[in-house]
Amino acid sequence: MNLICKLFDIKYPIIQGGMVWCSGWKLASAVSNSGGLGLLGAGSMHPETLEEHIVKTKAATTKPFGVNVPLLYPETERIMDIIAAHEVPVVFTSAGSPKKWTSWLKDKGITVAHVVSSSFFAAKCEDAGVDAIVAEGFEAGGHNGREETTTMTLIPAVRKATRLPLLAAGGIGSGQAMLAAMLLGADGVQIGSAFAVSEESSAHIDFKKLVTELGEGGTKLALKKLAPTRLVKNNFFEQVDAAEKAGMSVEALRELLGRGRAKKGMFEGNLQEGELEIGQVSAMLDGILPVATIMENIVSGYEAARKQAEQGKFNF
Repeated sequence: MNLICKLFDIKYPIIQGGMVWCSGWKLASAVSNSGGLGLLGAGSMHPETLEEHIVKTKAATTKPFGVNVPLLYPETERIMDIIAAHEVPVVFTSAGSPKKWTSWLKDKGITVAHVVSSSFFAAKCEDAGVDAIVAEGFEAGGHNGREETTTMTLIPAVRKATRLPLLAAGGIGSGQAMLAAMLLGADGVQIGSAFAVSEESSAHIDFKKLVTELGEGGTKLALKKLAPTRLVKNNFFEQVDAAEKAGMSVEALRELLGRGRAKKGMFEGNLQEGELEIGQVSAMLDGILPVATIMENIVSGYEAARKQAEQGKFNF
């Protein structure tokens, strides 16, 4: 049996990214009901809001689901207490050291995965006792590693560094990409952008439409002095890009970023002044689809690509 399916008790080794302003209870429950593992995105939720979404997710699915917790965000302790109180079975941690929370979570029977951007940090995760690792290449949307390592380079490097169950993330939005990642050593995949523009995503409809209209080169890494983040090229991105080229200080960049930029763009639909986070695979997304259809397309695409590989030929 596939290691990821066994670890999370799911049908397909497909994890939905816990993306800020996209990953609410409707998305998480839909992915879980379709055979994957849905994640709530705690990074854009106050503790009380997260609790509400956990309750609604439990009402909408009997399947396993989890919560993604960026450790750099405030109120982490309250968030973890709520997760434990509601007996959420899975937690994905990111943007911080796994050492602080992994043992605490596992003592409560929670399965823990941690997101890394290098083989060095993958080894640190194994030392910390995590159950699985997400290796995320810099094609991914949102916060990225400083190494700027692509997924195709990162997966075999991390596979060499650890034998833990391994999920590939960054630039994956199809069954063909899923097969490629698994041939490189991954046991499954975590997919963000394709689910960010699904019908069940809580992102603003104007953001979803914009993403499906992006072409190659429509996104770029920015905010490298703060925390490298892949953004859509809009007016806000141009301001940030000009500021960075002019050598603006970290403090000035924080002031430019301000508060609520991602909410303004992704949740409220301000496409010019908002921070719009999405991955490079957005160039391959051309429609707003229900989660069930997205999952069906990924699974059928994977099976078709696997059979073609066995026959030594591919049809694209």
